[in-house]
This record gives sequence, C-alpha cells and structure tokens, in this order.
Amino acid sequence: MTTKQTPPGLDSGGQWVLPDDLNMARQALDHAPEKLAVIDLSAGYRRDVSFGLLSEMVDGLARYLRSRVSPGDRVGVLLGQSPWCAAAHLAIWKIGSISVPLFKLFQKDALVSRIGDAGVELVLTDRDGLAQLGDLAEGVLVSEVGEDGAAVPFAATHPDTPAILIYTSGTTGKPKGALHGHRVLTGHLPGVSISHDHLGQPGDCLWTPADWAWIGGLFDVAMPGLALGVPVVAARLDKFSPAACVDVIQQGQVRNVFFPPTALRMLKAAGGDLPGLRSVASGGEPLGTEMLDWGRRAFGVTINEFYGQTECNMTVSSCAAAFDPEPGAMGRAVPGHDVQILDEDGAIAPEEGDIAVRRGSASMMLCYWNKPLETATKFRGDWMLTGDRGRRDGETLRFVGREDDVITSGGYRIGPAEIEDCLLTHPAVATVGVVGKPDPLRTEIVKAYVVLKSDAQASDEELQDWVRTRLASYSYPREVAFLDTLPMTVTGKVMRKALKARAMEELS
Repeated sequence: MTTKQTPPGLDSGGQWVLPDDLNMARQALDHAPEKLAVIDLSAGYRRDVSFGLLSEMVDGLARYLRSRVSPGDRVGVLLGQSPWCAAAHLAIWKIGSISVPLFKLFQKDALVSRIGDAGVELVLTDRDGLAQLGDLAEGVLVSEVGEDGAAVPFAATHPDTPAILIYTSGTTGKPKGALHGHRVLTGHLPGVSISHDHLGQPGDCLWTPADWAWIGGLFDVAMPGLALGVPVVAARLDKFSPAACVDVIQQGQVRNVFFPPTALRMLKAAGGDLPGLRSVASGGEPLGTEMLDWGRRAFGVTINEFYGQTECNMTVSSCAAAFDPEPGAMGRAVPGHDVQILDEDGAIAPEEGDIAVRRGSASMMLCYWNKPLETATKFRGDWMLTGDRGRRDGETLRFVGREDDVITSGGYRIGPAEIEDCLLTHPAVATVGVVGKPDPLRTEIVKAYVVLKSDAQASDEELQDWVRTRLASYSYPREVAFLDTLPMTVTGKVMRKALKARAMEELS
C-alpha cells in the first residue's frame, strides 16, 4: 500500500482544477521539448517522438486547418494508433475546432451516419482512409499538409468550450454524439492515475490495444498519458493476439496497460506470463475472482477495474495501491466524481438502484449533439443516469446489469438498433430483432432474429456479410436465426427481452 495521494486534476480538497483559460492541446503538450511523448511502433519498428517533435507536427496541421475551418467546426480524424492520430486531435483542439474520432474498421453506413450527423466536411486521415472515405467527405493526408512556420497560438477556449464529439454505440436508436468540452481531459486524470496505482512513477510507460477512436483508447490512455508526461506507446494491431501483445510490451518497454476484458480472456487462454508490468487496468464489464487470481499470477499485479461511459467516463475505479479490491466490484467513486445509487424517485437508495453521477464531474458530456430531448432524458435533476443498475456496499460499488439493450462483445459496446436498421435495408428482410447472446470468449455475441419477406430468401452468411460490409467488422451478427414472427409490443416494437430470453434458452 502507498500513502494517500492527491490525484492529478484535483486540489487538496478534492475540487476540480479548471482554469477559465483551458485548452486540452496545451495540457497535453506542456512538457520539455526533449521529453519522450510517444513510442511509435505503428510502422513495425520503433520510433521515439519527443514532445518537441509532436508539437511541430501539431503546429503544421494547425496552420493548415486555420486556412480551412473555423472554431466550432467539426473535423473528422480517421487514423489508427499513431503519433499523427494524437497530433490531429491536438491540432483541432489547439485552434478551437471540434474533433470527431472515426474508427478505421467502420464501413460506409457507419461513416455516413456519423459524418452526416456531425456535419463533418474535412477528415484528417492516411492513404487507406482516403479510399475508405470515398466521396463521403474531403480527406486530407496528415503527413502531407504540415508546413514549417511560426508556432500557432492556442485558441482562447474554456472548460465548457466544445472540443470533441464522440459517438456512442447506439443502444437506443442511432448512435448519438456525446459532445465534450475542454475539461474532459482533466476529468479523466484522477481515474486514469488511480486505476494504474498512481500513474507517473519513474519508468512508467502506457499502452492499450484499444483503438484511439474510442473514449477508452483516447482518454483512458493516449491523452492522459501525454498530459501526465508518461510515454504512450502507439501500436497498430490489425487483430489482437497474445503474441502481438507480448511483442508490443517488449518493444515499447511498457509497464502500464489498459486491457479490455476480452483481451484478458485471450491472454489467459493462451497461457504464459507477462512479467515486468507495474499496473494493469480493465473496464467495460466486471471481472470475476478467477480472472483476478489469474492476473496476479500472470502479471504479478492486481488488475484494477474501472467504470465509465462515453457520456461520463472514469468515474469509479479500484486501486490496489490504496485499498484492497473486492472481487466482482467496480471499485470506489473516483475523487471529483459523486457517484450514487438512486431509487425510482431519485433519492439515494440504500442498496440496489440506478447508477448515477452528479452534475459537476469534469468528464461529463455537455450534451448529446443536436438532441435536446435525449439530453434531457439522460438527466434526472442534478444526476446523469448511466442506464446501468448497481449496488453499494459501504464505499464499494458493484455493477448489477444494464437497463438498456447494449451488447458487450469483444470489448466493444454495440447498439442493436444500428444493426437492425442495417439489416432492414436488405431487400429480403421484413423485420429483425438483435440481442446479445452470452459467449465465453467475447462476453456476448451479436445474434439476429430475422423474419424474411414473403417468397424472399436469404442465407445467414449473406446477411452477415450485409452488415459486415456496411457497419463495422466487429458488429456483424455471428449467429442468425430465421423466425416466422417476432415478439412485439402493442405499439409494434420488437420485444428484445423476449428474444434475449430465447437466446438464453438456446444455451441450456
């Protein structure tokens, strides 16, 4: 155990340190030029990028962007883990515009919905991304627009100035854009530090296999690492494998890792150890006693679990350096975040209820982009409702289950509505319901129950390819079942709970 420390981003009284003049790019780049910022393994070999070089990359992009966009404009970033990905976001924030992360595994329909909803006209990308974008938006090669010149001044931004628009998984309806202000980086610092047993110790070096297009990769690892002066490893893993993971950790001299639960299960199944790590954090779903015990044997450390959402992230965490984690628990509320369990009336519940976060958390979104009704329903008075159920045991918080229909598969949170909408565009499909089916490796797999149109035919492989080539390669239904009818409510909505029960029966 270590002595109690004041987490970064907070003062000694546990209050957020949010100056009126706050720009995330300045937060991330405010280090000595010679200090190591990014260890780049994305090209298959090691290249060290200092803060000085990263700042030059940022300014080159910022000079170009100032000639093309204005403060408040949305600029897409379609790049995998790389120094250029970090530089693209930082350049957009530096000039006061809003970055929109886009995932390299997205297919056309997924890109169309996000680019269109956000009003993105310009996307910073690489050559593969240009082909991926097609005519959806203007793609700009990040490696070819930077020009030498004077340093670009930081825009006059404030904690609530919009900075980044991150799309959720579309758990109810189409994916929604969670709009965050420049305070969101500060809001992540306490939880990231705590989940890595006080990140920033001598020799610390941070990596995750999670893509930087998601809040978990970008704000649980990449940007907090830069802000705290901890070197961040950028490695492009087209497909996660234990062998590739070991190679990255050895090449990058990684000591701190955020592993999604599926990655942990794959490492466990492969056997072997990963010595030399100082901390391992995991979030997205609860880990059991068996996984925690295995982690201690394989890593020599206790895996720290944490909890959060795109709308308000890193709000609960374990910290083995400060207190003994309890199996099956998410941890304790991170300092700065008031996390409570509420009953149906909005009062604090003595045991089980809705997990909610009080307004004032620095990592809380400003709103859903152009969705005032959805924003309003996300809140109950002073509380943001997570949509998850939880239970409190003293200071410890436990996850009970999800109130919505989100599917957790392979570390990704997948919304069924977007998959249903995609399948409904197939000429043979009349109606469809999508649910998660428990799976020992991926937590859940996507299962689609399909009713075909009269006299129409389609195979499960055809429908799987239909989704795979239009949304994302990880979100296609791994199982398809054909039914004559679907269970419906009186208002004509598919009863996913009934389909979920059917999927569970298939396992027995």
